[in-house]
Amino acid sequence: MADPTPLTRPQTSPAPGPLTTVAALAALLDTEKPVTLLDVRWRLGGPPGAEEFARGHLPGAAYIDLETDLADPPGPGGRHPLPDPARFEAAMRRCGVREDRPVVVYDAVGGTSAARCWWLLRHHGHRDVRVLDGGYPAWVAAGGAVEEGDTVPREPGDLTARPGGMPVLDADGAARVARYGVLLDARAPERYRGEVEPVDPVAGHVPGAVNLPATANLVGAPEADVQTFRPAEDLEPLYTRAGALGGREVGVYCGSGVTAAHDVLALEVLGVRAALYPGSWSGWVADPARPIATGEEPAAGT
Repeated sequence: MADPTPLTRPQTSPAPGPLTTVAALAALLDTEKPVTLLDVRWRLGGPPGAEEFARGHLPGAAYIDLETDLADPPGPGGRHPLPDPARFEAAMRRCGVREDRPVVVYDAVGGTSAARCWWLLRHHGHRDVRVLDGGYPAWVAAGGAVEEGDTVPREPGDLTARPGGMPVLDADGAARVARYGVLLDARAPERYRGEVEPVDPVAGHVPGAVNLPATANLVGAPEADVQTFRPAEDLEPLYTRAGALGGREVGVYCGSGVTAAHDVLALEVLGVRAALYPGSWSGWVADPARPIATGEEPAAGT
């Protein structure tokens, strides 16, 4: 299958920036200008995010279910294939997403699930979408108000899903980028090296891919109350060492296309438009004919 969105070089990221701070969001809400808040709390194998949402969320936020709103059912395309555009559109309209107002998405895991929603909204044509840096824990730590129970949007959304706003790779495209550009693997190092594989049936990585775990984008350990993005000046050397800032085509994958969006988001902060391989490792190993590598790979810039 041909790569559906071929690239020739990284593109400059358009304004506005993809991140917002608690202070900036609070100031925006104080102006009473309309903004749509989406709660994307989710953990792989963890408790349902809806339960956390019911116990407390940002005032007026709507809950987004990653498994049903931000992904199609598992299949040959991986564990979290991109959602059907019509179904994604219906979910966003249900949550009040409108094309003429900004959207702020958040989670409780440093943006690693909120980035999926950010990417999908951008991919489907919404131009003003931002991830709340630090998410719900940062909002609470700063003394922000919270609500309990469910939320009904003040008015229905009007988003029309127009896929194509962000570059996408299929398996053939990922193999091409790994050979001629820079393909980043956003999983934990031990999964990348093939030492363990707790989720998918085969361990290892796409040959030629370079490991840059999504957790490296964050300040704060996974067990910390608040995890925030590293400043751009700290992200830059990480992606420079991986070869992703040298003007070459860049793609990103993970286990199922969720946390890979976090590396795409970090690259967007650095002004680079990277392609997402939604099928990721779970889609790659669905075809036993595809090659598998283990161990370390040299960075593209070395």
